[in-house]
Amino acid sequence: MLLWMAVSGAALAQDEKTCEADMPPGKNFAQARFRFWYPKEAKELRAAIVLMPGSNDDGRSLAQDPFWQELATKHRLGLVGVCFKDRPHDNMNIEAYARAGEGSGAALLAAMTHFAKAAGHSELTRALLLLWGHSAGGEFNYEFACWKPERVMAFVVNKGGYYFTHLAPEATRRVPGIFFIGGRDEEFRIFSLRGVFAVNQRAGAVWKLVVAPEEGHEIGATRGKAAAFFEGVLSQ
Repeated sequence: MLLWMAVSGAALAQDEKTCEADMPPGKNFAQARFRFWYPKEAKELRAAIVLMPGSNDDGRSLAQDPFWQELATKHRLGLVGVCFKDRPHDNMNIEAYARAGEGSGAALLAAMTHFAKAAGHSELTRALLLLWGHSAGGEFNYEFACWKPERVMAFVVNKGGYYFTHLAPEATRRVPGIFFIGGRDEEFRIFSLRGVFAVNQRAGAVWKLVVAPEEGHEIGATRGKAAAFFEGVLSQ
């Protein structure tokens, strides 16, 4: 059963709205919690940016980050901050919830449907998504794009490590994507990202690869570059 709470009052400015949604445990996750923010003055939302943190982190506060809110207000977008927690398993370094097609992706879409009702924006039930994420968040983004490419406007793969789908479906290869690599990140992450990118580029993927030679596994400058990438996609 989906639980939700609409938040309003003195803690919020007059030009914004926030909603919360929690999902019961699923096949590949122990916890799925979401926070939705949108600019109140937007009569219709064009899309939603999904903000995915690193491994088992709580990214709900990202929906209230002024950086993302400014972008969302400019382009009439909703923001979805996400918190996924893995079920205990043998190797917790590999996030099971990143396999979007095994339940976690459906949890996100269920939350979007709920937010459509709670916020009074019915367009969210079919809205395209701009997927931003760091590390395991980028892994989820890629797997979600492979699972439901028709719901993705663009996606960011950011310094992750474990990718379960090597060759993406043809429809996913037509979705704009950007892969960020930190030149000082762990070697296995670099090799993994380069491998996924290379095989799909060979198959015609319309994706970009950006290497930051002086960066490691931190977010670094990738957030600003991802926002510019999203603006370019939105302008088209």
